[in-house]
Amino acid sequence: MVDTDGLCIEIDEYAFISHYTFPIFKDGQESFYRTDKGGSPIPFRRDWLDKNISTSINNLSVFEVLGDSMEGVLNHGDSILINHAETEPRDGLYVLRIGNDLFVKRVQRIPGKLLVTSENPRYAPFEIDLSHTDDDIAIIGRVEWYGRSID
Repeated sequence: MVDTDGLCIEIDEYAFISHYTFPIFKDGQESFYRTDKGGSPIPFRRDWLDKNISTSINNLSVFEVLGDSMEGVLNHGDSILINHAETEPRDGLYVLRIGNDLFVKRVQRIPGKLLVTSENPRYAPFEIDLSHTDDDIAIIGRVEWYGRSID
């Protein structure tokens, strides 16, 4: 394989990460998680992954963001790289499952709770009490990277 300058590229230098689409909270409407693959795998340089993300490539996936709750940081149509090994939240962006819905939110750990916020002020923040979590709430993974088209 060659790049746009005609230089030879070794395919083994890349990891091809599965790409999914999933609906999240959009315009006040709940949506359901879809498990089907929505797009072609996304290539990432292995040396970049090794340097920036401390997990096996088997713990990674790329999701497409749908909705406006994180507008300004993550926009509708952005691609996000999720690290599924990061399920013990610290401050950062995470994919959460609440019931049958998936959300990308900013999570802040406070004593005994998680403060969950959106960038878009139209969406109210909420707290998750860590002492009363059940199977209806799960941390799917941490957002490690995003990419977008420039209009």
